[in-house]
Amino acid sequence: MDIMASNLKAKEVPELNLTALHLKHGRTGAEYLHVARDDTNNVFAVNFKTNPVDDTGLPHILEHVSLCGSQKYPVRDPFFKMMPRSLANFMNAFTSSDYTSYPFATTNEKDFRNLSSVYLDATLSPLLKKSDFLQEGWRLGPADSKAGGTKDDLIFKGVVYNEMKGQMSDASYLFYVRFRDHIFPSLHNSGGDPDKMTALTHAQLVKYHQQHYHASNARFFSYGNLELASQLATVDSYLQGFEKVDIDNSIRYPRDLSTGPLRVKVPGPEDTMQSAERQHKSSVSWLTCPTSDLVENFSISLMSSLLLNGYGSPIYRGLIESGLGLNYSSNTGYDTSGKLGIFTIGLDGLPQDGPAQFEALLPQLLKDGAEEAFQQRKVDGLLHQLELALKHKTANFGMALLDKILPGWLNEVDPVESLAWNSVIDSFKRRNVQGRYLESLLEKYLLNDRRLMFTMEPSSSYQQELDANEAVRKEAIFQDVLGDLGAKAEDAVTHLNQQEAKLLEEQEDTKNSNVDCLPTLRVRDIARQKEEKLLERTKIGNANLLLHQTETNGITYFQATQTMTDLPADLRRLLPLFTECLMRLGTKTKTVGELEAEILLKSGGISIAPFTKPDLLNLGNFSEGLAFSGYSLDQNFADFLSLLRTLTMDIDFTGDRAVAAVRELLESKTSGALDSVAESGNAFAIMSAAAALSSYGAAQEEKSGLTQLDYAAKQLKVARTDSTHLPAILEKLQQIQRFVISNSSELSMRIVCDPSATTLNENRLSDFMKNLPILSAMPSVDGGFQPLSKYVRNIFYNLPYQVSYTGTSSRTVTYQDPTSAALAILGQLLTHHYLHPEVREKGGAYGASASTNSVTGLFSMSSYRDPQPRTTLNTFAKAGIFARDRAWTDRELEEAKLGVFQQLDAPIDISGEGQKEFMYGITPKMEQQRRERLLDVTQKDIQQVADKFLIKIDPEAQSTTILGEKKSWVDESFHVKSMQITESKMVIFSPLRFV
Repeated sequence: MDIMASNLKAKEVPELNLTALHLKHGRTGAEYLHVARDDTNNVFAVNFKTNPVDDTGLPHILEHVSLCGSQKYPVRDPFFKMMPRSLANFMNAFTSSDYTSYPFATTNEKDFRNLSSVYLDATLSPLLKKSDFLQEGWRLGPADSKAGGTKDDLIFKGVVYNEMKGQMSDASYLFYVRFRDHIFPSLHNSGGDPDKMTALTHAQLVKYHQQHYHASNARFFSYGNLELASQLATVDSYLQGFEKVDIDNSIRYPRDLSTGPLRVKVPGPEDTMQSAERQHKSSVSWLTCPTSDLVENFSISLMSSLLLNGYGSPIYRGLIESGLGLNYSSNTGYDTSGKLGIFTIGLDGLPQDGPAQFEALLPQLLKDGAEEAFQQRKVDGLLHQLELALKHKTANFGMALLDKILPGWLNEVDPVESLAWNSVIDSFKRRNVQGRYLESLLEKYLLNDRRLMFTMEPSSSYQQELDANEAVRKEAIFQDVLGDLGAKAEDAVTHLNQQEAKLLEEQEDTKNSNVDCLPTLRVRDIARQKEEKLLERTKIGNANLLLHQTETNGITYFQATQTMTDLPADLRRLLPLFTECLMRLGTKTKTVGELEAEILLKSGGISIAPFTKPDLLNLGNFSEGLAFSGYSLDQNFADFLSLLRTLTMDIDFTGDRAVAAVRELLESKTSGALDSVAESGNAFAIMSAAAALSSYGAAQEEKSGLTQLDYAAKQLKVARTDSTHLPAILEKLQQIQRFVISNSSELSMRIVCDPSATTLNENRLSDFMKNLPILSAMPSVDGGFQPLSKYVRNIFYNLPYQVSYTGTSSRTVTYQDPTSAALAILGQLLTHHYLHPEVREKGGAYGASASTNSVTGLFSMSSYRDPQPRTTLNTFAKAGIFARDRAWTDRELEEAKLGVFQQLDAPIDISGEGQKEFMYGITPKMEQQRRERLLDVTQKDIQQVADKFLIKIDPEAQSTTILGEKKSWVDESFHVKSMQITESKMVIFSPLRFV
């Protein structure tokens, strides 16, 4: 690479076992950062500074269109076509507020070279065709691409357009975006506002690429044990056609708050899952130091954690536990992604007068809470977390490093110095030991009027106004087309129909053209024999123990499950609330804040959550209970186990404090329900569909799905009018506590530790078991498990989203059935050769996929942020015929197998070794058998499973759920369910039977 020696900077960072090299390309000015580390999971990323010039989402749409074909690889969507030709464990692109990044990670050397070439050509030499802009960005066209239509049938289409309509349906995201509009007016919405997106032209996109995707504006990043000289030569070869130019990549600053306090109010949508009296969102923000001041920036981040994080933190107690707000707002915390830090504290679920109360209360809360928050013991707890982070071996360390470095690097923060954790921490300690250091930062930056108060007020007409604006834009663009043609309205409709037909034709004609020019791996690059980790199986007390000994940097990793046989239905539904209470309530002798401090000091965190484990041998059967996990330094493992025992057995579920905490948890869970569903709508849809197909699916839905949200809402509704309801719930939570963990065969444990720590750890586990009770009998209550007949097969959840989420599930075979492997390959084939072109490219959904869950025996298809769920359902219905009748080529089968092994052979954290056997009973021998079956799947196998499980399957073995706004086509074949709150009380509308 053409490097000027004066621009070379190197630094060893022993605490991270790495060496960083910062290079500069002499001819173009491009920068290159390489982080050398003994890690085979190598990372490469091409990055550009992309300040958005308006709210059309130009950088975001350019990110998509750049990946639709390049000079060297003139293939339709080479990015997606490379996915099944690679073993990359991470492959993506994303647009941030002021930069765009194209990263990937792979352990395969040939794969690394292949993807480097594709990424460099896609970003520096893309085709940027008008048709790709129409597909990925936006266009006006008929709802039915194939049939065409009249003027009334015209809608806005485009992958990014529908993606952002889905994002804007998330009230928390909308609040964050509108907040950014006002705290950072110099930096427009890079993702794009659908209301503004239709003003963007293809010519503007091409010009922006020429200005910003230039070598002089590039920042290249690599990580791992790759051969640097070879990679530098590859990058240099792509920079040969460039000369250094001046790029407008100026640093943007947030709004000047020196004349504050400033107050801004904007309208927003009503949250139908939240009380009508608690619809306001509000936040207070301050500007802090330049993010290039690494020590002060770190110190403010630490201050933020101490003030805000955890149920015991002073700000949480003063703002949320007090009942003023229901949750922190989405912009809460310390944002270091720009040139200046932005410190924000905000609340969701405020009453109408809540913002004024919040603003008046906050300064005193900060003053009063500082002494408690900044106790040395709590500071030490956070520093202990950093120590553990340095020791913890993660599989995606390179990607995590990129995420940490990149925002600062593009805002004048030295990327090499930002890696030197120990020097920053040591500098903090020197300042802190002098006394009142954190207090001084609080006074300097937060205890003043230099702040922005941002409030979103509910508008009952918000969605109607959006729809009206879209109609106005649609008419204006139609008139523009009419004017350009100089013809009649019918001619304009014909033109748009023809444009749609032409795009459809191009999508079909180029679907597989030129794919041979893309580099690829082969199935022969996949090892047939998987390296087996040595696992030891023994007993501690009455419990089974799975032990894996390996080098862990002095950390012991722990996992356990307590099986709960014959769990009554009412207690099953309360398991999620029970686990939330464990981290929310204190004991009779310790507050929740004191417990949180101990956890930070003695562990890397403790997780307790419900689990549902499918039976590998009997489809649909399951076991369930609670799962426990966490890790600590070897010398703290006894303290870790003691804390686990305290959390499971000593939490105090009695008294007014417990009643208030449970209500707070229910309010918080319900208030954030719509946003959480919108973020993962396809997963919720699949889970809901699966509930009708097996007892396992039903149990999982009750604890993790929409049914759980429904149940929590119902409990809150009753509690608002019946003061005895929450104490009754607490009595049931105490019943769960009596059998939550025990010295019995129902408890299983797994540890990963250094061989030198094994004996001591086994002794500690033995002591731990001796202090556990013998298993209590499950309480006998009425109810039992719900009959499956109450989970109907086709559900439509009527929710206030601008786009939809669709999921279908089909019952197939067990893990060890030979045909399960063919179903896994079928999922890849349908995703890349059928659903992606039909649902995403033609239908405009942000995503669509098919997959099999080999453990549950369910085959699923889903769409994400989908504007046309009805068409998608028809596409799903024809998937079986498509797969059965297609003459799959050897190349296509190879690509599908590579896609499966991307996931199967992806590196895992050291803490996860042995987890498959522990959680699901999948032994190394079973894994090896499945591996060989996957490699040996044939075309005939694919056609047979498609025929059996997608065409000839019993209708009772299939189910569908759709989430979105109910349209006229939703008929009596669907069981429609709506969820909303009226007059501060939760009401669940259920016109048709559904539990």
